[in-house]
Amino acid sequence: MDFSRPGFSPWRWITLVASLLTCGICQASGQLFISPDSLIGVEKHRTILTLENVPEDVLEYSWYRGTDNSTGNMIFSYKPPNTRHPGPLFSGRENVTRAGSLVFKMSAVNDTGNYTVEVDASNGTQRATGWLEILKLGNDPGITANASANTSTLVEGMDSVLAECLTNSSNIKWYLNSVPTSGSNRMTISSDGKTLVIHRVSRSDYSLQCTIEDIPEIIQRSEVIRFSVSYGPDYVSLWTQPDFFAGVLTAAIGSSVQLECTCFSRPKPKYHWIHNGSLLSISEENMTLPSLSWEQMGSYRCIVENLETQLAFYRDVTIQPPQLGPLPTVNKEFYIPGYWVKFLILLAIAGGVFVCLILAYTLFLFCSTGKTCHKCPCRPVRQGDEGERQRRKSLL
Repeated sequence: MDFSRPGFSPWRWITLVASLLTCGICQASGQLFISPDSLIGVEKHRTILTLENVPEDVLEYSWYRGTDNSTGNMIFSYKPPNTRHPGPLFSGRENVTRAGSLVFKMSAVNDTGNYTVEVDASNGTQRATGWLEILKLGNDPGITANASANTSTLVEGMDSVLAECLTNSSNIKWYLNSVPTSGSNRMTISSDGKTLVIHRVSRSDYSLQCTIEDIPEIIQRSEVIRFSVSYGPDYVSLWTQPDFFAGVLTAAIGSSVQLECTCFSRPKPKYHWIHNGSLLSISEENMTLPSLSWEQMGSYRCIVENLETQLAFYRDVTIQPPQLGPLPTVNKEFYIPGYWVKFLILLAIAGGVFVCLILAYTLFLFCSTGKTCHKCPCRPVRQGDEGERQRRKSLL
């Protein structure tokens, strides 16, 4: 607690300590008291003065501003189960719960002071007084962001962001896309937590905020810095009707052809269509040829361009007519019954075998004649070969 805070005097601290000691004594004796944990509130937040050791069979709860339970100091009274009466000091922000606790919907600094509760039960009446201190929060943190480009024209994977949380607090947390974040491979936070650097912005980055938590469970937030990150084009695809295969679309003359080029991109990209090397005037993602002509045949290219990221991609398709079938021919079929086919096959085999036998026999005769010619009677006899002559005679 900050004792130097304006409006906080030492006697109030003494009173608060005395109240805490008194509550401890009351707790030990079983008497009614206001919980010490509820005696400190925060400006512009809900504050609840909680009762402890509440007796049974309560008939009425009455809350007063100050230590005097006079009618003029009454804030609110509640008779279970459903009877509620505002008092002269009711401001419209107070209420009493079923358990008898006093609730401030939106606490203010001037709510600081003593509060007294009177509880009427079937076995008697009890009172308790406590000092409520409403703390005034400091200013919300500020935030600044400097980017390598204007934060409204950041490019994914290229631009960076330097953000600074303007506060003297050391309890700083950063929220990227409303989610608490810490350092990563593309993000660095300084040791004092006041500076955050996003080295490479992503298409998923859309907001940045810093917070401080000097009082437990009370979070003060800076304004939100919003990004607009450009990306793409990517995932460019080409849809056609009728469908195309391997980059070729087959369509007949006079038929309808539709071409559609789609992609993921921010901002919306520009579309360009090229036909056989000539730029068309169409600047939309869709192109329709209601009655295909010969002049519209050929290659088409869809170019998708993002002026912010300076990236462009394209897809190609070729439109061609159906291929012509073979020229018509006169059907001259010659039909042979199956038994004739078998006969001709057997005849061909037999003929082949016969020819092979003739050739083999001729070869055999030729070889046989060549071996016996040496003993042929017609062989000439050399003069003086008397023995050979006699042998021939004997053969005759």
